[in-house]
Amino acid sequence: MTLKLLIAEDSRDVAEVIAFGARMGWPGCEVVIAENGAEALDRFREDPTDLVILDVTMPPPDGFDVCRRIRAVSQVPILMLTAHDTTLDKVRALDLGADDYLTKPFDHLELFARLRALLRRPTSRPAPDAPDFAYGDLSIVFATQEVRVAGAVVHLTPIEYRLLEVLIRHAGALVPHQLLMERVWGAAHAHDVQYLKIFVRRVRRKIGDDAHHPRYIFTEWGFGYRFAAQH
Repeated sequence: MTLKLLIAEDSRDVAEVIAFGARMGWPGCEVVIAENGAEALDRFREDPTDLVILDVTMPPPDGFDVCRRIRAVSQVPILMLTAHDTTLDKVRALDLGADDYLTKPFDHLELFARLRALLRRPTSRPAPDAPDFAYGDLSIVFATQEVRVAGAVVHLTPIEYRLLEVLIRHAGALVPHQLLMERVWGAAHAHDVQYLKIFVRRVRRKIGDDAHHPRYIFTEWGFGYRFAAQH
């Protein structure tokens, strides 16, 4: 299956370098370059892609708004490129649904390592008759990465799914912040607890878990998170 990548970046040189690396890393990769937000949205509507890279400061609508609009209709992995290494930009990007961010100038090896992590997909094996894990109204099939709550499929981004899976595979045990970050994002984010909090909040919202009265994900303040133990 051919990978389709949308790069929304107003610097043509930056976009071309990323496109070259994508074609080298994924032979046959189809790359679409948009130089502004309006073009990016048009291209995505015309032919939805497998991966999106958004520059925050491109001509309007900016990367934040494009991210919000894409996320409203798709769970495609999104990586944001930010010009300023500020917590505000990063938090805003993640709150709007981005899966990862990278500050310019960036190392291209790191960029593609992060893109590969975002592209982890479910296997094509058929789902078994019963879920691998079930607790309360929530169930999960690891082979297909299918998550359901009260029988309804929950649409998670790849990062959101991996976070939930790591917690579930350690159900009943405290999973420290650093271990979660390393398992889900890699060592580069090992100490970014604020990053983790945003994604835990996103997962909780999607599976209908109240942080103040949790059924599934419990916060161990200052240490990490724990998924409820099966009885």
